[in-house]
Amino acid sequence: MTLADCDRVAEIRVRGWQTAYRGLMPQPYLDALSVAEDAERRRERFWQSDGSVVNLVAVQDGELLGWAAYGPYRDGEVRTADAELYAIYVDAGHFGGGIGHALLQESVRRCKAADYPCVRLWVLQGNTRARSFYERAGFRPDGAEEPFEVDGVPVPEVRFTRPL
Repeated sequence: MTLADCDRVAEIRVRGWQTAYRGLMPQPYLDALSVAEDAERRRERFWQSDGSVVNLVAVQDGELLGWAAYGPYRDGEVRTADAELYAIYVDAGHFGGGIGHALLQESVRRCKAADYPCVRLWVLQGNTRARSFYERAGFRPDGAEEPFEVDGVPVPEVRFTRPL
């Protein structure tokens, strides 16, 4: 990912939230998400990066269609020896086309090459589409759960793990 990709990544991420989390989070919250604000956060993180977080983009026919980010697993503020897939989003018009799978496989491949013992990720408990996607790639829920709340509505997350 380059600095120039931040606007498109933000668009994919925000539209991804608005699509994937419809019915799982309050609609007014999703409607209020701002691509411009998210793009600014992406640019700030890009400039402040210490290199521990890797951002990958998927480009097809010259168009950026997906984004993934991974790095050290965060247990609160502490980084552990494991890897964490922080995010993976695909342009909603290209769901089911293999882009997400390619991003996930490349992220896992790179984590293995970096000698991480496993990859962990958090997914909304009610996001059955994402849960199935990760399970098909060898991830399994490991029993850890995190409370998460959006505008007073509980949207708990479950942790998935895949040994490398």
